[in-house]
Amino acid sequence: MSLRGEALKLLALRGRLRVDGVATASVVLAAGQVIELAPGVSLTVLDVVLPETVVGLEGDGLPRQPIDGVRSLFVRPRPRLDAGAIVGADAVIWGEDERFRVRLADRELEVAPGDGFEAGGQRFRVVDIPLREASVPSTLGANAPLRLVASFDTVQIHQDEFSLVLGGIAARLISELIALGGPAAWNVLAAEIWGPSEDEQDLRPRFDMAMNRLRRRLREAGIRDDLVVLTGTGQAELVLRPGDQVEDRL
Repeated sequence: MSLRGEALKLLALRGRLRVDGVATASVVLAAGQVIELAPGVSLTVLDVVLPETVVGLEGDGLPRQPIDGVRSLFVRPRPRLDAGAIVGADAVIWGEDERFRVRLADRELEVAPGDGFEAGGQRFRVVDIPLREASVPSTLGANAPLRLVASFDTVQIHQDEFSLVLGGIAARLISELIALGGPAAWNVLAAEIWGPSEDEQDLRPRFDMAMNRLRRRLREAGIRDDLVVLTGTGQAELVLRPGDQVEDRL
């Protein structure tokens, strides 16, 4: 599931969903719907309840943005939040509802909206964000729209006059997310890249390392490293902003 605007959408990762007999790649959830996931397998939406606000973080140089899943805060060269718990981060933030924890270099804190803390010599604040704002990716800096050209084993990322060409596992990660057309569980992506495995304990470290390397490549190239995120529930997603374009050559 994915939050879009003020609606909760169910996205198909394989094949199509069927709602009222009509095939679709996604559906905005509403009470009373009967959604067919596969022949003979369906679910009924009893109710859809969304909060008015979600917990977020802001600070000097860091625009207000939601804390979804586990996030790593880096202060330099400019403040940013990366998905996942990354070694070397100035702070790691995680939690649910309004109870969040922040792990700093020398201590761990429990925080809630209205609380502040210092990391890397700068102050940050935990805040409530209206739902309608939280579902839109925050703009970090004056990044121009991206154009992604996916060709399975290579992915070109164009931004203004700059181009980055990714190959190998990094390209496969992005290409698979484009092919799936929505968020995907980490083990689904890992199986597509490395093949089926009964030992997920072996695959997960490889997958996390590949995600971290991909984000580092994007960051070093000056391209937003939240293009691909991994949530606390293990869902990987390609985050496209208004103006971004995808050319699928798979």
